[in-house]
Amino acid sequence: MATIPYMDFLSYILMFLLIFIVTQVFYSLFATKMRNKTNSKLPPGPFPLPIVGNLFVMNNKPHKSLAKLAKIYGPILTLKLGQVTTIVISSPDMAKEILQTHDSLLSDRTVPHALTAFNHDQFGVGFLSLSPLWREMRRVCKNQLFSNKSLDASQYLRRGKIDELINYVSQCSLKGEAIDMGKLAFKTSINLLSNTVFSVDFANNKDLVMDMSETVGSPNMADFFPLLRLIDPQGIKRTYVFYVGKLFGIFDNIIDQKLKLREGDGFVTNNDMLDSLLAEENKKELDREKIQHLLHDLLVGGTDTTTYTLEWAMAELLHNPNVMSKVKKELEETIGIGNPIEESDVTRLPYLQAIIKETLRLHPIAPLLLPRKAKEDVEVNGYLIPKGAQIFVNVWAIGRDPKVWDNPNLFSPERFLGTKLDIKGQNFQLTPFGSGRRICPGLPLAMRMLHMMLGSLLISFDWKLENGMKPEEIDMEDAIQGLALRKCESLRVIPTKISN
Repeated sequence: MATIPYMDFLSYILMFLLIFIVTQVFYSLFATKMRNKTNSKLPPGPFPLPIVGNLFVMNNKPHKSLAKLAKIYGPILTLKLGQVTTIVISSPDMAKEILQTHDSLLSDRTVPHALTAFNHDQFGVGFLSLSPLWREMRRVCKNQLFSNKSLDASQYLRRGKIDELINYVSQCSLKGEAIDMGKLAFKTSINLLSNTVFSVDFANNKDLVMDMSETVGSPNMADFFPLLRLIDPQGIKRTYVFYVGKLFGIFDNIIDQKLKLREGDGFVTNNDMLDSLLAEENKKELDREKIQHLLHDLLVGGTDTTTYTLEWAMAELLHNPNVMSKVKKELEETIGIGNPIEESDVTRLPYLQAIIKETLRLHPIAPLLLPRKAKEDVEVNGYLIPKGAQIFVNVWAIGRDPKVWDNPNLFSPERFLGTKLDIKGQNFQLTPFGSGRRICPGLPLAMRMLHMMLGSLLISFDWKLENGMKPEEIDMEDAIQGLALRKCESLRVIPTKISN
């Protein structure tokens, strides 16, 4: 077989890049001219540079860059990220327009190139376009996987992982060892999720899940210049294909073992999610491929949520000792020192609930939510959102807006006491899990896990910072890693077991 000489190959690449750059320059000039002529109703925004547009705002803290731009251009603004027209929303009123009023027309997804690996964009519930398959997957999630009945039936699986968490921290307490709260939260979160999903610890595969989260969230030029998807210049999709292949291989083994158990005499269900998905009534609707993609979303998409939120909550409590004292008092009076917290106890712990809400207000796990995409032209507040535009809702900016919140940068769970303000998608000043058709289906499970983990750590242990650090010295800087908002500096703390 004839081969292309190396130098000729380089020439082809350079020629392609030259043609691409020239094409992009003319495209940018033409697009800008057409925008001024025909799209004068677009929301205001900074002037886009040739080729790159406004890509300079997409650093590792775009939530902050976009919040600053919103102060200049208003709560609805336009950016050009490469070739992608992007609308940024930064107020509760505008968020309501996007997430509720025009939800049906603005509920498609902009799919990262990496997530087209193994056709995940055609099967993953988080990025599917609205379709019969999407509706079927959502129905399964709502009625079977995340219903109160299903979660109540599987809570003993999570209870066992919480007990393991307390035992591990107890051993560290006896040794006087400091704990990296982020790493502990990740290991606990992934095991809580995996046991709920298929009754198996997944912590041995935590590096794979972490690598997948970081890869899919890495800045990818192919997402801003669709023509580059043909060559995947950074190799991000190729890397993700490799990771997904490994993950699906693990899922295959777990599913095969489940099926073998189900065929045996005297099979007793664990009441986990996979048992539900493999039940006879679901076999016609969910084949193995669909189940694998659903498990992918549950594990890869769900672990970051609980991991980073728990670390932020502990950081805020140590940063605010008065709040720590109040929640400990509530736990001692309601549950009692030394007594395990059950999921049913959370309704009797309003201050603990308020702490989780306040943490999600200040540190939303997905500060820009997952981007939506306009199915057709939509007019919002007198402006045009053109067909195909992607939409960011900056819930980080909304959560810190002084027009919406008193003392917005103050960590004050009291602001939620005695109010009906919740995170379930109906209050648009607080939508860390989204709203409308695209609200996160795993919200009920995430809330159970977060309250159980945080409450159990607080009622069983006292906590102090490593190396005698003072509360005011905690570094509270953040950055987006993957799609999630995490602390720049790990939180290291020393536990002390509380005696009965």
